[in-house]
Amino acid sequence: MSTRTPNEAGGTGTPLPTPQLELARKLNLLLDVVVAEGNTPYTYREIAAGLKAQKVSLSRARWQYMVRGEGPLVSDARLLTEIANFFGIAPEYLLGSDDDLPERIDSQLELVRMIRVKRVINFAARTLGDTSPEALREITKLLEDGLAGGSDLTDE
Repeated sequence: MSTRTPNEAGGTGTPLPTPQLELARKLNLLLDVVVAEGNTPYTYREIAAGLKAQKVSLSRARWQYMVRGEGPLVSDARLLTEIANFFGIAPEYLLGSDDDLPERIDSQLELVRMIRVKRVINFAARTLGDTSPEALREITKLLEDGLAGGSDLTDE
């Protein structure tokens, strides 16, 4: 599902996300921001009901391939606009590029990452109860460095 950029030697470089994966990234970020703001995550049913109130339908299968970045690219402007409205953001975020990233979403990125870091650290501390304080500090540092560097060690 991703393409690769050519490097100087004529080989392939880092993978570029497909438009489907980019849309999925944005949708998942919206879902994460809801949680970061202290709310419970939206379910498919809540999102579908919100869209239905605007006379827009969204099947469970379509939603699943949208948030997973699989299947055909969803380019239905009305659907994407109503999803953006449901989340309270400018429709350009889902219709346009990262240049249109709403300030609220951008400011929440670090918060979402730190929430994930703290969850993993708390889990590790509970699981490794009899581990020395030095070992726990080292594990904490590794987790913070790994998650702050953009890797997602959680499966959320």
